[in-house]
Amino acid sequence: MGLRAAIKVSCRRLRRRWRKDGKRGSAAIEFAMVAPVLFLFLFGIIETGVIFFGSAMLQNATDDTARQIRTGILAGALKKKDLVDKICSEVQGLISSSDCTNNLQVDLRAYSSFSGSSYPDVTKSDGTVDTSKLQIGTAGDCQVVLFRSFYPWKIMTPMMSTLIANTSVGIYLLSSSAAFRTEPYTSSSTC
Repeated sequence: MGLRAAIKVSCRRLRRRWRKDGKRGSAAIEFAMVAPVLFLFLFGIIETGVIFFGSAMLQNATDDTARQIRTGILAGALKKKDLVDKICSEVQGLISSSDCTNNLQVDLRAYSSFSGSSYPDVTKSDGTVDTSKLQIGTAGDCQVVLFRSFYPWKIMTPMMSTLIANTSVGIYLLSSSAAFRTEPYTSSSTC
């Protein structure tokens, strides 16, 4: 028997065995038992990655807005809407603009120096943002500024909210902050 004939015979035997094993259906039943857990963890891993990506986008947007405050592009009596619009314009691909505008919370506080400054906690005991504690202060030149942003991320994967959420209400609170000293905007001021 030649090599070709031996390969043909072994291929026929293999096909017959696969057909015989395939008719039993045990592989399909086993996969049906394992698939929900597999997909749950797979979607949980994907969502965790998206949350970290969203967190990085929010931090980048907060840093860019803080840079504008630090250099004086945004200065004086700032409005919450202006700060929210600046941040939301940079996270558009991941968060819809209407959802971002409605749910994003910002906090801006100015201090005279870094030493002795206390940075208050603005979260409730359940981990969500307490909007009554948020402030939008005036950012002047040569001031120490703390700028924070918060966005509640809704967890989509079922049964994973208990594992992923950092609040007791089943959401993940994305938060970012920037602390800096503003530059001297006017020629008469020195820091």
